[in-house]
This record gives sequence, structure tokens and C-alpha cells, in this order.
Amino acid sequence: MSTVITSSCVYRVGQDSFEGKLVYTDNNSSPRPGVVMAPNWMGVTSTAIKQAEKIAAEGYVVLIADLYGQGKRPASGDDAGKYMMEVKDTPAEVERMNAALVALVNQKEVAVSASKIAAIGFCFGGHCALELARSGADIKAAVSFHGTLDTSGLYEDKELKSAVLVLDGAADPLVPREQLAAFSHEMTTKNIDWQLISYAGAVHSFTDPTANVEGVSQYNADVSRRAFKSMFALFTEVL
Repeated sequence: MSTVITSSCVYRVGQDSFEGKLVYTDNNSSPRPGVVMAPNWMGVTSTAIKQAEKIAAEGYVVLIADLYGQGKRPASGDDAGKYMMEVKDTPAEVERMNAALVALVNQKEVAVSASKIAAIGFCFGGHCALELARSGADIKAAVSFHGTLDTSGLYEDKELKSAVLVLDGAADPLVPREQLAAFSHEMTTKNIDWQLISYAGAVHSFTDPTANVEGVSQYNADVSRRAFKSMFALFTEVL
């Protein structure tokens, strides 16, 4: 039986310190594929760590990205909304994701294959993963779980290098339905490997066991299982 290890990973973005969580199993010394995981708007939480542990158990090294800065941890939805809007649709969004990617590859605790990296995210983090892909980052896959699909427009001239997978709740009231058509058009014009899966009856945060606002933000065990299965299937192909 392998043991899942979680440790802090401190890295710099410019002059500022950021602290993510590195999650991996102890049963393999050879380089493994890496996953930069952007959490939801609450940041690096115990729920995010549990999601990362699920991925690490399948043989991946996961770095949960710190999107706000060391010690800057939301205590409420109001805090999270304020911190998120300071980052979303600004150059800092991709800058911080790129810094986490570099930190994942360069850390010394566990060997990571630099040529086999994916970026994923949940809710706000899903938007971060997509923007990283849109920026032309050298990653193999970008996966968004119940994230918004709009774009900042900062990277329209960039060539996407990754496969893209969007896992959407078909009844999600927090992701405007018109974004699906716009996203589909955008991806088609980029001529890349992309998928959009919309799960019937699922609303926002369907992977989060703590989400319990009926009809708005609510855990759905069956949909969560199917979504993770789709992600792992893509990883098997591209990583």
C-alpha cells in the first residue's frame, strides 16, 4: 500500500511568496506526470487537498496552486470573492499558474516529468486552467470542472498546445449557458483537441462534498465520479 504525502511548497511570483501544497504517493522513484491544480475561490483548503489526494493516488504528482499569496486565505465567501476578482481576467491569473507549474517541475521532493504536465481547476480554478492553456503554455491537457468558460481576451493571438476538457453541470446557474456556445466556437477556430461534457441535472460545485446549496451549488456523487473518470481517461491518452 502506498502512502499519500502532502507537504507545503513555497515559491515566488515576482517579489511575493506563495504557498501551495504538493501531493504525491511514496511508491515510485521514477519521474511521474505532474498536475497543477487550481482550487476553487476558497483557495488551498482541506477540500482541495482531498481532491488532490484522489488524483495523486492514480500516480500523478499534484501541486495545488496558491492563487492569492502566502498567508492570504479567505475566511468567508466575501473574502474569496474579493481575492478572486483581484486575479481573474488579469495577467496575474496566468502568471501565478505559470509560477506554480515551474514550482512543480523544479521542486526536489519527488521526480516530475517536465514533458508530461496537465493543468486542472475547480470553479474559479477551472477558469485559471483554461486561461493557462489559452496563453499557449506548454502543457498536455487543461481540464475545467464546473468553471466559467469566458476568457479575458488577453491571449487571442496565442496558439493552444494542449488538449482541453470542460466538465460542465448542465443546470449550473453560475455558468451562463451562452458561454458554452461561445467556448465551442472559440475551440473550433483554434482547431485543437477539445471536449465539452455537460452533465444533466448537475449544478455548480458538483465535485465538492461540502457544497449543499440546493439548485445552485451542490455535490453530486455520480456526476463527480463520471467527471473524474473522463479526466483520467484524457490523462491516460496525453500523459
